Amino acid sequence: MLIDTHCHLDAAEFDPDRDAVLERATAAGVGAIVVPAESAPTFGAVRALAARHRRIYYALGIHPLYVDRADDADLERLRAAVVQAVDDPRFVGIGEIGLDHFVPGLNRERQARFLAAQLRIARDFDLPVILHVRRAQDAVLAQLRRLRPRGGIAHAFNGSRQQAQAFIDLGCLLGFGGAMTFSRSLQIRRLASGLPLQVCVLETDAPDIAPAWLAPGRNEPGELAGIAGAFAALRECTVDEVAAATAANARRVLHRLDPSA
Repeated sequence: MLIDTHCHLDAAEFDPDRDAVLERATAAGVGAIVVPAESAPTFGAVRALAARHRRIYYALGIHPLYVDRADDADLERLRAAVVQAVDDPRFVGIGEIGLDHFVPGLNRERQARFLAAQLRIARDFDLPVILHVRRAQDAVLAQLRRLRPRGGIAHAFNGSRQQAQAFIDLGCLLGFGGAMTFSRSLQIRRLASGLPLQVCVLETDAPDIAPAWLAPGRNEPGELAGIAGAFAALRECTVDEVAAATAANARRVLHRLDPSA
């Protein structure tokens, strides 16, 4: 069984055929899908999506790309939403949160303030975090060292081996997805093949980061089977070994996932 640890299934791109997308994912062996929120207005949507589909879990957070249009009231909304969600078995953590130093024009100080506030919420409720770390690995690591949440997942990881080890030392797993399937993605492929299997999880980030055989098309969670195959090929092991290990890893760090997922 495969677990997609990062999929934006609430995105408008899936509105025409979301049920069919889920059917294809199930047919491909995807047993659980984690859908992180991106902003306060999406909290209800991801929660409702998980309530309708037994294979879907959700996280709550404010994405760094949405921080410039958020305010302090949204942080209070997040805390209130977490209080409401803690008894929901479909709720797994705080995310997608983090820093983005790739997109030009974003307010980095504001991003850092929102990240710190959300890490405190994660720490207060002993919840794992789903982290966005694009071109910002060291800055995110500094916040993690200072605030010490439970751990989590560094989504779409593309840092150095040293940075990878720093995230691992802080209780984080590393997410690998479609970018790994491109032959030119040398650093990601080195990490995917060389890191211990017990620190890796799989993801699609659908509808984004389509794998090589699909780009530039819409990605979807059913593509996780092919991503697992590419990951297994890099590691020279079987897809079954990859599926079992990465699913166990996801359950370990996202400890509220159903053990049967």
